[in-house]
Amino acid sequence: MKLYRYLTGPDDSSFCIRVSEALNQGWQLHGGPTLTFDGNRVIAGQAVVKDAPGEFCRTLDLSKM
Repeated sequence: MKLYRYLTGPDDSSFCIRVSEALNQGWQLHGGPTLTFDGNRVIAGQAVVKDAPGEFCRTLDLSKM
């Protein structure tokens, strides 16, 4: 199955760490990062995808894949 996640958060080192963790768990970047401003801070986003065994079901916890 193909899995998709969209990671978001303030554009800081903790966001970079979350993306790095996903990459080290076998996720791959999907497209480029996005940035927006919420009036107080810059919010970053990055899509990641992963091929995994099994069948997709809506109750999967993607953060544990």
